Amino acid sequence: MTGNGQQKGQRLEQAILELLDGRAPTATICPSDAARAVYDGDDDGWRALMEPVRRAARRLVAAGEVEVTQGGRPVDPDAARGPIRIRRLR
Repeated sequence: MTGNGQQKGQRLEQAILELLDGRAPTATICPSDAARAVYDGDDDGWRALMEPVRRAARRLVAAGEVEVTQGGRPVDPDAARGPIRIRRLR
């Protein structure tokens, strides 16, 4: 990722961490929460950020900051299919 893409990725990572900081230590967020927080508009254009948010979450998993869950259990973010949640690493 270079230039604007890298900046967007960093904004998404920051949004994930800030949203989690505002919640209980065990709380989770939906990737759409981060997409909506970063998207600058009133329409549903945030949906285009869903895959970039998932990529940002994978980078944060690799950095040891968060974990991705499905059904309340940690999962490999590269293998996760369908809805996921993000929470601080326990």
